[in-house]
Amino acid sequence: MSPLERITELTDLLNYYTRKYYQEEKSEISDQEFDFLLKELESLEAQFPLLKKPDSPSHRVGGEITKNFESVQHKYPMLSLSNTYSESELIDWDDRIKKGLNGAEYEYICEIKYDGISLSITYENGILVKGVTRGDGTQGDNITSNVKTIKTLPLKINTNSNHKKTNQIGLFSSSTIKPLGDSFEIRGEGFMPTHVFERLNLEREDIGETPLANPRNAASGTFKMQDSGVVAKRDLDCYIYQYLSENDNFKTHEESLISLKNAGFNVSDSYRKVKNIESVIAYINEWEEKRHTLNCATDGIVVKINDYSQREDLGFTAKSPRWAIAYKYKAESKSTELLSVTFQVGRTGAVTPVAELKPIELSMTTVKRATLHNADEINRLGLSIGDYVFVEKAGEIIPKVTSVDQSKLRDENERKGLKVKFPENCPACGSKLYRNEGEAAYYCPNEIACPPQIKGRIEHFIQRKAMNIDSLGEGKIEILIDQNLIKNASDIYSLTSDKLLGLEKIHIDEETGKERKISFKEKTVQNILDGIENSKKQPFSKVLFATGIRFVGETTAQKLTSYFKNIDSLIAANQEELLTVPDVGEKVALSVLNFFKLEENLLFIQKLKLAGLQFTAENNLGEIESNTLDGKTFLYTGTFLGFSREELEKKIEANGGKLVSGVSKKLDFLIVGDGAGPSKLNKAETLGVKMISEEAFVQMLA
Repeated sequence: MSPLERITELTDLLNYYTRKYYQEEKSEISDQEFDFLLKELESLEAQFPLLKKPDSPSHRVGGEITKNFESVQHKYPMLSLSNTYSESELIDWDDRIKKGLNGAEYEYICEIKYDGISLSITYENGILVKGVTRGDGTQGDNITSNVKTIKTLPLKINTNSNHKKTNQIGLFSSSTIKPLGDSFEIRGEGFMPTHVFERLNLEREDIGETPLANPRNAASGTFKMQDSGVVAKRDLDCYIYQYLSENDNFKTHEESLISLKNAGFNVSDSYRKVKNIESVIAYINEWEEKRHTLNCATDGIVVKINDYSQREDLGFTAKSPRWAIAYKYKAESKSTELLSVTFQVGRTGAVTPVAELKPIELSMTTVKRATLHNADEINRLGLSIGDYVFVEKAGEIIPKVTSVDQSKLRDENERKGLKVKFPENCPACGSKLYRNEGEAAYYCPNEIACPPQIKGRIEHFIQRKAMNIDSLGEGKIEILIDQNLIKNASDIYSLTSDKLLGLEKIHIDEETGKERKISFKEKTVQNILDGIENSKKQPFSKVLFATGIRFVGETTAQKLTSYFKNIDSLIAANQEELLTVPDVGEKVALSVLNFFKLEENLLFIQKLKLAGLQFTAENNLGEIESNTLDGKTFLYTGTFLGFSREELEKKIEANGGKLVSGVSKKLDFLIVGDGAGPSKLNKAETLGVKMISEEAFVQMLA
């Protein structure tokens, strides 16, 4: 079989399995088998880049780097909807619809309003060719490489297909289902699922970053990331709610939704066709609480006229269509008593205030605790213990205190003695707290001896994404610290069976308050020792992430280890060298420099070296082609005929070259493609950097 035939076969096969999994919830092969096939396809595409298909599933894993997003004019303007929080205003709007349609009968489609980022996605000949943000409604940013990472979004559809199993589309007749045509545009709401948002915030807190405020901001920021490989890991999703085309394919909105779903698009099953405004209000009331069970943020209901010809009759205002309106739910806010404020110390030493509350039901969950963010927020709120405070859920996920309930305010003298004050000293070890200029958080400087910092760093070290010693979880670290068996993560590698056998303790779960006895019996101890030994096989990037350098997450650790290759080169790097690493900014560079300045951290690294951990980047022999580019640095701009951006980066590294993130005097070659950025070209010319074409780069390799 020729490479072209095998690439075509793998592309079709993997797209088939993806469609089955995400649209029909059927797994016809295991995840491992799928990954093997995908790796084979990626390997073939790397060898024969010109044979890569536009609907290749390798687009799902991302990898393209986009420094500047091209501004694109919308073919159909993306207008905003008028909105209301009032049922009476909704009834007034319905009266205007009646007048506008001169008493003719009409139907509404009610849809849940998902809280994310509006996307315009264009298909030509059934292939996804463009994904654009809403922008100002007239033009937006071209984020196609990021949109392609959405796994529920088809990269290619059969434009003439109108057959599908009945259980996938309900009881609609085949005449209701119509082909979408060759070229069309769809609109959808890109969003970050709740579980992904929660996971992302835990990761951010783990590396010392401020948690994101809500899923909408998280989705918006992710869709505008420059590295589509990072976007792919965020598992974004998208609900499709509109079809646009020059062809008069559909007579009603319902027809278009049915046909879009039939073609494989992710159309939410929650929409409903109704015949009057009373049914609209019933739908709104039905979903007011039920929407909190969904795995994404929502903020209202969109109501639209179903018939397209009636939409034309009603027309538009300057800003919005007259035939649609958004009903916005008011943020649920409840008053409850502030029982106390606790101050938690994290792995990085950041001190976070948490309000302990008299339990209340909020958005279908019981809320006992809420974030107070930082000292500035405590001062703004002017809290006293015993106050009644209003609590909301930010993005319907994170409980937060918004204000003091003035209707239940006590005498000021009574409140005065119970004022909440941010501590001057660490609540765990008593060290004087400090705050960096320009930051909101206070930190404990006692990295070596502050108990929660020690525990947090060790828990970070053993986590799955780091050294993956899962047998040491579930409260066991706490026991080892209490018994003075470990003082930092390097001590894990000195543990023996004799030290561990027979240890036990009653562990209290912080969330539930339930007690559980933890015993180090023979089988438990052997699992721990096996996990410790297996962790020595973890690659350099995992080890670097495990060391716990502030702001160095999993992806940044991969970039640093890929660039510097070994720990000694990284330790010896200066700020300028660190800033040449792709996606490493000044904040990360300074954090790395400060980490390796401390003698205790160098000793920590030395102990891990002696334990046998990996501090040299693995060389994948399949990726090493030559040393032709040894010692040379490269940057690229524009697009290329023979390479995707990811393939070009791999080609540079496979031949010994280094990729840098910006134009500087240390840059040897700027590879210039079509549509090259003028700022890079001008800077390269000013600094005397050699600019070469794609053809010249290929000749260098030869």
